[in-house]
Amino acid sequence: MKLYSYPPAPSPQRVHFFMKEKGIDLPVEVIDMMAAEQLGDAYKAINPRGTVPALVLDDGTVISDVVAIYRYLEMIFPDTPLLGADAKEQALISEWDHRIEMEFLTAIAEALRNHGRSFKGRAFPGDLDIEQIPELVARGRLRAEAFFNILDQQLASNVYVAGEKFSAADITAFVGIRFCAWIKLAVPEEMVNLQRWLLAVSQRPSMAT
Repeated sequence: MKLYSYPPAPSPQRVHFFMKEKGIDLPVEVIDMMAAEQLGDAYKAINPRGTVPALVLDDGTVISDVVAIYRYLEMIFPDTPLLGADAKEQALISEWDHRIEMEFLTAIAEALRNHGRSFKGRAFPGDLDIEQIPELVARGRLRAEAFFNILDQQLASNVYVAGEKFSAADITAFVGIRFCAWIKLAVPEEMVNLQRWLLAVSQRPSMAT
């Protein structure tokens, strides 16, 4: 197997942390997203979506969705399960990981990609050229800030996002909070539950970049 990645970006970073937490070591080729290498012919011959990450299996199969990569790696490397050990854990982790991605990460991306020259004509990832809508910046920030509250409330009665065990949902939330720095948002100090969790997760050896 071979992973095509760009670890500074949020989606590749999720897979990067997932692999570190499970102790998975795979060959990695860095695709320079700052130079738009993901949109070049060479990479698109591997992943026509023009998105990163992409996991290429030994038989040539390409998996280019973060959660799909999670699921494949979890099956191949079952030690240190991060997607749940029973039906209830799997359901809760899947629910929270999906919510964080759709309600939090997409909100941050909305605020980021609709602002500034760096994403001009590139308001969405991949091969589709879409113009920015500056009015979406404020909406994205409001959505991201609102999700801080959701996470803080969830962590009031849970050690980790989806329960008592560290999971893929925590990785996605942690990456999302780091991603917030790109739009100059930080977790408010008064959100003590989220602050407690953030400190604990940031001290995990696997979460160091």
